[in-house]
Amino acid sequence: MKPSPIARTGRRSLAQSLAWPGIIMLLAWMLVPLLMTLFFSTQYYNLLYPDKSAFVGLQNFSYFFTYPSFWTSVLNTVLLVGSVLAITVVGGILISVLIDLPFAGQGIVRILLISPFFIMPTVAALLWKNLLMNPVSGLFAWVAKAFGMAPVNWFSDWPLLSIILVVAWEWLPFAILIFVTALQSLDREQLEAAQLDGAGPLAVFRHLTLPHLARPVAVVVMVETMFLLNLFAEIFVTTNGGPGDATTNVPFLVYTQALLEFDVGAASAGGLVAVVLANIMAVFLIRLIGKSLTTRH
Repeated sequence: MKPSPIARTGRRSLAQSLAWPGIIMLLAWMLVPLLMTLFFSTQYYNLLYPDKSAFVGLQNFSYFFTYPSFWTSVLNTVLLVGSVLAITVVGGILISVLIDLPFAGQGIVRILLISPFFIMPTVAALLWKNLLMNPVSGLFAWVAKAFGMAPVNWFSDWPLLSIILVVAWEWLPFAILIFVTALQSLDREQLEAAQLDGAGPLAVFRHLTLPHLARPVAVVVMVETMFLLNLFAEIFVTTNGGPGDATTNVPFLVYTQALLEFDVGAASAGGLVAVVLANIMAVFLIRLIGKSLTTRH
């Protein structure tokens, strides 16, 4: 016997009433910090002088936009995100295709390739700083000396490149994991048919593998972009934003305003600017990936 319309309405009302507390908590959890940030962005509020707060309107935004390191931090953010995405996507696809081929010890190799993703960012940064890139006792210095070359002081001579290498090493396993999983669903009959028709490895890779990995690439790009725009720990541990502002990105610049200069107002304005920049990059990437998927399918 079907329930009556009154009973269905009652059940729907009960479900909605049970969902409302969760919705309200979620909105409060998202809106309260945002509203507080908006409020402080219009205030002069220095932690050293909390009694001298005052309304300043948009002066904090003007100060943040004209800060000497602002445009450098924006450029560093774009370079970091773009470089790491390029390395992880291209390297992830190539490595995934290689380890998808059957060979002895395939399972162990896959585990070893994925394992760096589970290392905490701070630990990974310390590992690279002290054990690999140290100009005196690091592995790279030992290799350079073995070939009669002078060791490179990575974080002083090539600071931004060093950060890119560290972060790419952390996120490459994530891309490999996504791509290897996607390759498991590749139609083997279609692959064998292409090989029987005389298609070489490059042709198979171009016309079968790459189109099949279009959506996994979109997932990798979107997920990594969200995290890379908030990159902080690796910079803080290795270079502390230097030398000068060579490795200062937007989140690190906000940190310097809030906890080094104690300027909560300017830091709040910077946080809102960072949110706007992140949304602009996200929209750009979504449209770019959407067009690529449309043209492929």
